[in-house]
Amino acid sequence: MTTGPHIGDEQRRARLAVRHRLAADHRADAVADAAAAVVCLHATEPANVYLAAFARGDASRDDVDRALYLDRGVVKQLAMRRTVFAFPRELLPAVWGSASARVAAQQRDRLARDVVKQGIASDGPAWVAEATGAVLALLHERGPATTAELRSGLSALQSRLTYAEGRAYAGNFPIAPRVLTTLAASGAVVRGQNAAGWKVSRPRWTVTRDWLGEEPAPTDEREGYRRLVEAWLRAFGPGTEADLVWWLGATKAAVRRALADVEAVTVGLDDGSVGLVLPDDLGAGPAPGRWAALLPSLDPSTMGWKQRGFYLGPHAGLLFDRNGNAGPTAWLDGRVVGGWTQADDGRVVVVACEPIDAEGQRLLDAEAARLTTWLAGDVVRTIYQSPLVRSGTSSSSR
Repeated sequence: MTTGPHIGDEQRRARLAVRHRLAADHRADAVADAAAAVVCLHATEPANVYLAAFARGDASRDDVDRALYLDRGVVKQLAMRRTVFAFPRELLPAVWGSASARVAAQQRDRLARDVVKQGIASDGPAWVAEATGAVLALLHERGPATTAELRSGLSALQSRLTYAEGRAYAGNFPIAPRVLTTLAASGAVVRGQNAAGWKVSRPRWTVTRDWLGEEPAPTDEREGYRRLVEAWLRAFGPGTEADLVWWLGATKAAVRRALADVEAVTVGLDDGSVGLVLPDDLGAGPAPGRWAALLPSLDPSTMGWKQRGFYLGPHAGLLFDRNGNAGPTAWLDGRVVGGWTQADDGRVVVVACEPIDAEGQRLLDAEAARLTTWLAGDVVRTIYQSPLVRSGTSSSSR
């Protein structure tokens, strides 16, 4: 890798505003464009796909439904860090061949060990192969089905696993989600039509070939990581090697090989660390002007880096839980300045964690009003609400 110039925090925040389609003059025209702007949209909480697409492009709920379920240009896929994301369709082969394949292997091995440990089978790998094969056979025979429908049709999915016996957090859970997680990570099945509302995840599991109209064709691992690293650098660069290892949930070796493959250039960052960008991405880019945005919990812009000081400042303890999950965030000029929640009547309320100037407050209020109108009385509750908002405190100058 060759060495490039210094890219400071102010320039990084300007890049974020434009590339992530957050500044008002740079919003996306389509849901797929909003997803591509940040590589993929976080989809563990189903409402987040809708909220993130709206924040980046005024997408309606019908627009998101059309992208996910009719056009299928955006597809939910289990990938990095065993997390569900909504990817632009063209990136799926790279994901299947790299990050998802890694997760699938991990999940298959863990499930095989657990069924032996708990006496469900004596040969764990054989049991997993048989169970996943039975699910695929049933989906081929009967078509898309929910988890509950699959459990009722397959005896293997009616088993249960017990965890942490004797501990306060012990539990007994159905095995079906574990089997489906393994299949979903492998790319064999996808989350098809949702059998519930936009805030609830109840997918009809669908054979990937049927959903996309073609057989899944994953790239090889090296090419998959190369494409993902290239996409991440285009959206999030400059970032560090540590950022990429964390975001991908990959090994340092895989990340370093991909960085070499894309001929990444090193640059200096304000915190003294070494950042990475693509070789054609050393320019300053357009200035976004002043802007504000309200992003959902676990949004890609909030979670895209491991080293978050340039946009988060000292506020990590107020906006992230103990497991590193970000609650809904309020952004002003490329920095997180608070969180947001909703009153019982659906009105969006910004909770600041630092003093806000009058013009900045006007921009935040306008975003709160815009989101309130879009939600139209619907209230979205996240399990990842930030400590700041849970406490109900604010250091705003209002």
